[in-house]
Amino acid sequence: VQLQASGGGLVQAGGSLRLSCAASGRTFSSYLGWFRQAPGKEREFVAGISWRGGTIIYADSVKGRFTISRDNARNTVDLQMNTLKPEDTAEYYCAAGRLSLGTTMAADYWGQGTLVTVSS
Repeated sequence: VQLQASGGGLVQAGGSLRLSCAASGRTFSSYLGWFRQAPGKEREFVAGISWRGGTIIYADSVKGRFTISRDNARNTVDLQMNTLKPEDTAEYYCAAGRLSLGTTMAADYWGQGTLVTVSS
C-alpha cells in the first residue's frame, strides 16, 4: 500500500483546510486515517474511517471540528479541518491500518507528511 498526502499549508486560527490522501494497492477492508506530529511531540492519532464508512473515530481534541471521509471508488481519504487552532499545527500523516482498542487506529502503512501551520 502506498499513500500520498496533500493539502497542507498556512492558515489563520479559525480558518479551514482540507487534506487529501490518495492510496494505491490493497486497501480493501482497511481503515484509512490521519495522524499528526507536532514539533517535539510524539505522533498522535487524529481520525480514522472503516472500509465502508460505518465506523468513524476521532481524537477528542478534534471532535466537532474535523471530518474524515472516504471514497473507495477513487481510493482516497480526506480530512476537512475547520475552526483550526494554533495547537493543530503539525505534520499530518495519512495511514492505512486497523481499529485498535475500539477508539483509535493502529497504522500498518504510512504516507509522507504534509505540514499544517495555524497562525494565531
